[in-house]
Amino acid sequence: MPSLQDIPQAGEKAPDFTAPDQNGNSVSLSDFQSDWLVLYFYPKDDTPGCTTEAKEFSEFSQEFTALGAKIVGISPDTEKSHCKFINKHNLSLQLLSDPEHQVCEAYGVWQLKKFMGKEYMGVVRSTFLIAPDGQLAYVWSNVKVKGHVQAVLAKLQELQAAQ
Repeated sequence: MPSLQDIPQAGEKAPDFTAPDQNGNSVSLSDFQSDWLVLYFYPKDDTPGCTTEAKEFSEFSQEFTALGAKIVGISPDTEKSHCKFINKHNLSLQLLSDPEHQVCEAYGVWQLKKFMGKEYMGVVRSTFLIAPDGQLAYVWSNVKVKGHVQAVLAKLQELQAAQ
């Protein structure tokens, strides 16, 4: 059973991945070699917290782009579900489909969760800030949505100012 200790930490090389996006295009970590990458994992399309997070990342996408960063979301949902989610909420994000949880497991975010007395496996909302050299620059696990996107943007600005 993965635990929070299994989540890769800042300073480590980001686990490689390949997964289809909402349009069925294959996307890999290597596609972002010259960019900063905000890779965020979320439990499910079109649920309240996940919708808020996706909308906020979309709202701030120009600020991230100005800093040379791309934003990619990953959940176990299907490509079709991602398309509906993007269209319904007018999102400007690339969303990857991970129905077999391979990417989620590589990043340690597929974990045992509890809700209303029931235990089940699911995605622990987490965000990984990956530097252009493929190293994890910062990791947020067990993310609370409120203020999270602004915190990621502030951390990216801070790390770039320190370079």
